[in-house]
Amino acid sequence: MAQMQLNNACKDYGSLRVIDKLNLKVEDGSFTVFVGPSGCGKSTLLRMIAGLEHISDGELLIDGERKNEATPVGRGVAMVFQNYALYPHMSVERNIGFGLKMAKLEKKDIQDRVQKAAEILKIEPLLKRKPAALSGGQRQRVAIGRAIVREPGLFLFDEPLSNLDAELRVAMRVEIAKLHRTLGSTMIYVTHDQTEAMTLADTIVVLHDGTIEQVGSPVELYNDPDNMFVAGFIGSPRMNFLQGTVTLEGNGANVQLLSGARIPVTPEQTEQWTAGMRVHVGMRPEHLRVCEKADPSSISVNVDVMENLGGTRYIYGQTGDGENITVEYREEHLLRSGDTVSVRMDTDKLRLFAESGARLRLATV
Repeated sequence: MAQMQLNNACKDYGSLRVIDKLNLKVEDGSFTVFVGPSGCGKSTLLRMIAGLEHISDGELLIDGERKNEATPVGRGVAMVFQNYALYPHMSVERNIGFGLKMAKLEKKDIQDRVQKAAEILKIEPLLKRKPAALSGGQRQRVAIGRAIVREPGLFLFDEPLSNLDAELRVAMRVEIAKLHRTLGSTMIYVTHDQTEAMTLADTIVVLHDGTIEQVGSPVELYNDPDNMFVAGFIGSPRMNFLQGTVTLEGNGANVQLLSGARIPVTPEQTEQWTAGMRVHVGMRPEHLRVCEKADPSSISVNVDVMENLGGTRYIYGQTGDGENITVEYREEHLLRSGDTVSVRMDTDKLRLFAESGARLRLATV
């Protein structure tokens, strides 16, 4: 196991800075996931840790030792890539043990490590096969086995499941979670799929344009996002954002939506609020409920599509003012395109954001 720390880490490609003064500490034995949209810098950051990309400025510490100039082997890390990078002419057994052979380990030691990794990954019957005779999931297990035999302090995964079909991705997520529990090693995992991040992580690092937006547990990021980017990125379907305007009343305030609905709120810091300021009201689909009768706090929604996922249904529609909205639907009666329903929100679950995207915290949250 290993602890990893980045201090003011930067990565420049000429005049273009893609990682900007990033500070992060990954605890020993944790499962940390880097998540963010394509182009946010997550794979570049992982390659900087692995030693495959030069760190332009700042420092990388592994177990308290500076590793900026160390080779990938000298960092005590092992990396699993998106493309499995297996040698097609070698058997599974030779693919897994090849790195150990190059490191000139004894043949018996190599065999023992390969056998142990095969048992952990349940691929013992595949050891004599060539990669061409394996499925995508089996090839990924072989790639992970090649990392396991090195017995690294730090495992790095670069979108390892993106080439697999949906059903196999779910199965492999479970296998990787089990692997972490079995080995107890420190793991850093890169994905653009926030469902993977929520499923696997002890700690999620949300990246955007080469900087960290927020670090926290999956539950913390889902329930207590620091800004609109994190709130909209974490969660599927994504959080709804409706426009509103603030009116002040004594120590409290109201937020009036474009639809006319008024939401009473109590600001945590009243100096952040001014009458007439515009805000974004964030509401997750599961915190909205179709109601039988309209009232002053409800929203009228025109149904575009109703998505039926078996145990869960979602309404995708628009408010009367043309804002897109998604609502979790719990009723038995099926809706059709063109139907209109009234929707009430759980006001204690809403999140408010300034026009800049920063979170406006409420006293009750």
